Amino acid sequence: MTTDIDTLATALYVRTDDLLRAQPWLAPWRPKVGLVPSLTDAELVTLAVMQALLGHTSEARWLRYANKHLGHLFRYLPQQSGYNKRLRNATGLIKNIIRILATDTTLWTDDVWVIDSTPVECGRSRETTKRSDLAGWAQYGYCASHSRYFWGLRLHLVCTLGGLPVAFALTGAKADERQTLLGIFEADPSLVHDRPGQTLIADKNYYGKAFERDLAEAGVELLRPARKNEPERPGARLFKPLRQTIESINQTFKAQLDLERHGGRTPAGVIVRVLQRVLALTTAIWHNDKSEQPVMRSLTAYDH
Repeated sequence: MTTDIDTLATALYVRTDDLLRAQPWLAPWRPKVGLVPSLTDAELVTLAVMQALLGHTSEARWLRYANKHLGHLFRYLPQQSGYNKRLRNATGLIKNIIRILATDTTLWTDDVWVIDSTPVECGRSRETTKRSDLAGWAQYGYCASHSRYFWGLRLHLVCTLGGLPVAFALTGAKADERQTLLGIFEADPSLVHDRPGQTLIADKNYYGKAFERDLAEAGVELLRPARKNEPERPGARLFKPLRQTIESINQTFKAQLDLERHGGRTPAGVIVRVLQRVLALTTAIWHNDKSEQPVMRSLTAYDH
């Protein structure tokens, strides 16, 4: 199997189309009587993934590019407003496809995960913080990794060492990382119940006796660096090099998938654009896995 953007798009379209034929209830709701969309839901998902992989942050410019260069893949392309509306309505479908593709990889059963959160900036001017539809959810926060303040959200990611997103959450910038992680596991108990003895590598912010007890009761072993005035924790020397993996994954989202240039102006718009990028990375890893590529998280073959 070759690795290029057309091959990936074809594989994703076929996988999504087969899924929707077998489980039609996963498709976005629409009236039984009415016009049949000229762009199918499988084509919509494929178009969204290609947009993220090819680095087009503007939907209008992306559709102009697609009309000129992707006519061999899509017989019909909507206008920008129609594409935006269809994409927001497909949030549930995108979440389901992320999980289905992830479980269809050899990385899904990895017994070591890494966890961290990364900023999703949503605005910079003071007026934006007052008038934006995101006000109240988006907050001022601080990113210690890059020594900067920002106004926006945080994407919390649980990934395998190979970079495959296993679980994720989008919260305000000041949300407690520990409570968010426990909330992720509560929302999807099968993640930890089906794999006892899972190891989770985190940074110093994931601390606390009650927090670690909750993880242990769920069958998760937490590895993190010792905080100030704490004794050296077991295994610190072994997992320290692996800790950089999550920073590398975050950089993939930011540098290659333009996470902070999402362009969302409403909660629904930001959510679907973040999901669009999570799906793009998951799809690339899924395709690399199926084609037996040496580096699962590489997007180089799909960015042009």
